[in-house]
Amino acid sequence: QVQLVESGGGLVQAGGSLRLSCAASGRTFSSYDMAWFRQVPGKEREFVAAITWGGGRTYYADSVKGRFTVSRDNAKDTVYLQMNSLIPEDTAVYYCASPRRSYTSSAKVEDYEYWGQGTQVTVSS
Repeated sequence: QVQLVESGGGLVQAGGSLRLSCAASGRTFSSYDMAWFRQVPGKEREFVAAITWGGGRTYYADSVKGRFTVSRDNAKDTVYLQMNSLIPEDTAVYYCASPRRSYTSSAKVEDYEYWGQGTQVTVSS
């Protein structure tokens, strides 16, 4: 059974930083691209960032480009999201996700089969 467990969320002032972690188990982590999404109550879940299986390529939503960095450690089966220069609009529940197909990156929610429980990030102004 695939499990994704996020950690690292919290309350931070605008301009601050947080680092989210997502520990995976239950499948060959190094065969799958990974992604981060976020969701605000009443809105659809939106793509934030993705990283290919080997970490060689990364993809970002325009809203976070230049401020967020996604990385992974395949030896630890963990993906990270370093968030810098946070703004109040970044406030959301952040989810890591693993896709249905191996070696496949996507920004679409429907292409992901497994999701973590989410971690709250709140940025105060």
